[in-house]
Amino acid sequence: MPILDTAPEPSMTFRPVHCLAAPLLTLVAIVAAGLTSTHARAGVPAGGAMVQAANVWLATLAPEQKARVLKPWEDAGRVGWHFIPKFERKGLPLREMVPSQQQGAFDLLRAAVSQAGYDKSRSIMQLDEMLRLQEGSNAKNIRDADRYFFTIFGTPAEKGTWGLSVEGHHLSLNFVVRDGQVVDSTPQFFGANPAEVRARFAGLPEPGFRVLGAEEQLAFDLVRSLDATQKAKGIVAPECPKDIRAAGETQSPKEPAKGIPAAELKPEQQALLRRIIETYCSAMADEVSKERLMLIEKADGGWNAIHFAWAGATEPGIGHYYLVEGPSFVIEFCNVQPDAAGNPANHIHCVWRDRTGDFDLPANP
Repeated sequence: MPILDTAPEPSMTFRPVHCLAAPLLTLVAIVAAGLTSTHARAGVPAGGAMVQAANVWLATLAPEQKARVLKPWEDAGRVGWHFIPKFERKGLPLREMVPSQQQGAFDLLRAAVSQAGYDKSRSIMQLDEMLRLQEGSNAKNIRDADRYFFTIFGTPAEKGTWGLSVEGHHLSLNFVVRDGQVVDSTPQFFGANPAEVRARFAGLPEPGFRVLGAEEQLAFDLVRSLDATQKAKGIVAPECPKDIRAAGETQSPKEPAKGIPAAELKPEQQALLRRIIETYCSAMADEVSKERLMLIEKADGGWNAIHFAWAGATEPGIGHYYLVEGPSFVIEFCNVQPDAAGNPANHIHCVWRDRTGDFDLPANP
């Protein structure tokens, strides 16, 4: 659901997740494996770092845990995704791991994304704990910072194709690795409730924190900068839709581009539009982010072919939505739902989808 975003500082301390009691397992020394907090630091491409981290983590799991984690590449669950608080999900949740296994899972996540993407993901998990405390016995949905599930499709290896899903409430990250290279990283979904933290809970993000603040504020800055002629094209509806399109669907939406083309924006507005796009890309590993930007430049029309569309209010606290799309990608952002305390439009959903095909699938014509 929509939420303002400002990524936490790298020094932010994350509250430890809970764990169930478990029998002693044979553990592999993560330090000996040579893993670092940032794969780029060692000059290892994300795909290679993911292979290494996945195998280190898998070696710590008991047979019954591996059975939950490892699925065939052809498994239908590989192309299933959603960000709602579902009771049943594919994979193994953090709650069913001992701390050393949780650390291995987080190392795998860290290998797959950038530092910014890792911090966003961990903060989103913390916000679910905040929801649990806020809603208490009135909760209608599962709220649990440990109900984030890890699934591997195929066999992580330097040769061949395999996939990774990291998913839970307000988080869905999906990767395909082929011959040690990340070849797909979508759908990429982040959500936040609350979008802006307004209550104080020990050990959780402070009031004023906005995990998706940049995604929201940059778009506010852009829409407010439009002149009357530009607004006539760029603002496509007076009210915000109820949510992003095609949630949980394998294919991204196929509709004609809406809004104002980048070619009709002023240079400073084009710069804002680019910063919005780069913010979404920056959640991924550096080479994945660069590949996305390169595809934009190589597409017919390049950056000028990108469209920006806005719907709803142009101020916080009232439902608002935007769409950024080009030949190779679609971004959607929606902030219309209230938070747990009833504050309106304080609940964000935002997604990056691949118009050439999510999950490394061919796109429908």
